[in-house]
Amino acid sequence: MSTVHSPAGLSLPVRNLRLTPDKAAVHHWFGGDPVGTAVMNALSLTFPDGEKLFMDAVRHFRSKVSGKLADDVRQFLAQEAMHSREHHALNGLLDRKHYPVDEILGNVRERIRFTRSRGPYAMLLSTIALEHFTAILADRHLAQPDLLSAADPTIKRLWQWHAIEETEHKAVAFDVFLEVTKHWSPTKRYLLRTWSMAYITWQFSRNIANHATRLLIADGYSEPQARRAVRRF
Repeated sequence: MSTVHSPAGLSLPVRNLRLTPDKAAVHHWFGGDPVGTAVMNALSLTFPDGEKLFMDAVRHFRSKVSGKLADDVRQFLAQEAMHSREHHALNGLLDRKHYPVDEILGNVRERIRFTRSRGPYAMLLSTIALEHFTAILADRHLAQPDLLSAADPTIKRLWQWHAIEETEHKAVAFDVFLEVTKHWSPTKRYLLRTWSMAYITWQFSRNIANHATRLLIADGYSEPQARRAVRRF
């Protein structure tokens, strides 16, 4: 995991955008592709509760940071609150009679409850790994400007806005971790954060693939067809 801090001159503007599309635009919104739509919706379903976890993880250590990092934390919390709100609104447009939304959210919340039960340092370690992971996804997204060219313009703007802000604040939780564990040995910090990154990469990838598979099965795919389609995507 990168050891680069947030740049000294970087600010994290809080863009209070409201980007809920029309409900009619949500069905297979990824250019009519049910697979791309399922994968992106699987991601979106993790965001409201996941970002609340990130906020709580960083907020727990807020009193232990100062200066620019304290400002970064404040802006991080505000950005994540906006993301959680907008993805909650987007997720609310999914047809719960057709898609197993409640089942997927139940799984997401169970994973988050487990992480919370491990205490504030486990929450922070999970946050720095997931922030790193989502920043990688955001970078890939922003490097492909035509990725959502056929999507509803509001949905396209929502994902672009989210990707930009994930890139802006990707190191904030990591910087908090380095500050609050500065009395730990470098080896302990290194092993914990790299183990966390490996574990989260496995868990997050598996969970998103499983959730997307469940959404495609609801669209009429067999389970083997759905899993192959998700892997290809």
